[in-house]
Amino acid sequence: MAAGATGICVATVAEAELFSKAGISDLLLTSPLADPTKIARVVAAGAMAVVDHPQQVVWYQEAASAANSQMAILIDLDSGDHRTGAENIDDAVEIAIAIDRASHLWLRGVQAYSVAASHEADEDTRHRTSEFAFDLAAEARAEMARHGLHTDITTGGSTGSWTVDLTIPEVTELQAGSYALMDMAYQKLGAEFDRALSVLATVISANHDEFVTVDAGFKAFSTDRPFPPAPVGTHQNGRYRWAGDEFGYLDMGGLSKPRLGQRIEFAAPHCDPTVNLHDRIYACRGDEVEEVWPVMGRFQP
Repeated sequence: MAAGATGICVATVAEAELFSKAGISDLLLTSPLADPTKIARVVAAGAMAVVDHPQQVVWYQEAASAANSQMAILIDLDSGDHRTGAENIDDAVEIAIAIDRASHLWLRGVQAYSVAASHEADEDTRHRTSEFAFDLAAEARAEMARHGLHTDITTGGSTGSWTVDLTIPEVTELQAGSYALMDMAYQKLGAEFDRALSVLATVISANHDEFVTVDAGFKAFSTDRPFPPAPVGTHQNGRYRWAGDEFGYLDMGGLSKPRLGQRIEFAAPHCDPTVNLHDRIYACRGDEVEEVWPVMGRFQP
C-alpha cells in the first residue's frame, strides 16, 4: 500500500476482520456467504462482498440496513470451475437488478476468478482459460449496462495467470497474492517470482545410511498437492518423504547425509494452507531474524 497498491482481497470473514482492525480499508471478501451472522460481521468490517444468489442480496440488505451503512456488492460469476458463481448471464443480471433496487447496497461490478487458469499446467490453455473468464465478465457487464446498471470493477486473475490478465483491458484489479511468498506449485508452472517462504526443520534422527528424519510432517506442510516438500540449499538434491504427523524422511541417495541437529529449509508445496498451519512467520534477512509476524493474530510477538 505504501508503494501505491489500493485495496486487498481476503477469502474469509476472519481475514476481513483482521485487516479491518489493522486499519486497512478497501477490502474485498471474495467468497460468497450464506450465513446472516457472518454477513453482519462483514458489514461491520466495512468490506465489499460478492454474491451469486438473490437470497444473499436480501441478507446483505438486511444487515446493511440494521447497521445503517452502505454496502458495496459484486456479482460472483461461474467462470467454469463450478465452485461458486452465478450460472449464467441472465442470473447475474437478475441479481444485479436486485442489488440496484436495495436501499443499502451499491452494485460495483463482477468477479470472474478462475481456479483452472491459476493452476493449469499448459501455458496456452491457462491463457485461454483466463481470457474466457474475463470475456464472460465483459459480457455480463455489457448486459448490465443495457439494463441501465453501472459497474466499474472487474476482478479476478491470479499469480498463475497474471501475464495474460494484465493484457485484458476490461480487468480493473488482480487477485494475485501467492507471488509474495511463492510455492512449489507456482514454481512448477514457471511463475517468475522468487521464493520467499520456507519451512525450517531439524534433523532429529540420523541413524540410517540413506536417509535422516526431520521434525516436519503433515502438521508442517500442506498436503493438497501431488508432490511433497522439497529441500533447498545445501541438501537440495535430497528427496522428502512423508513419515507422519510430526515427521518426514529426507532420502539422500548416497549423497552427503545431514548431521543430527542440522537445520534444513524446505519449500512448501502450497503456500496458503502451509502458512495457516503455523502461528508465526519469522521474517529474515540472511541469517538474521528482523521481525516476527503473527499469523491471523494467533499470538502477540
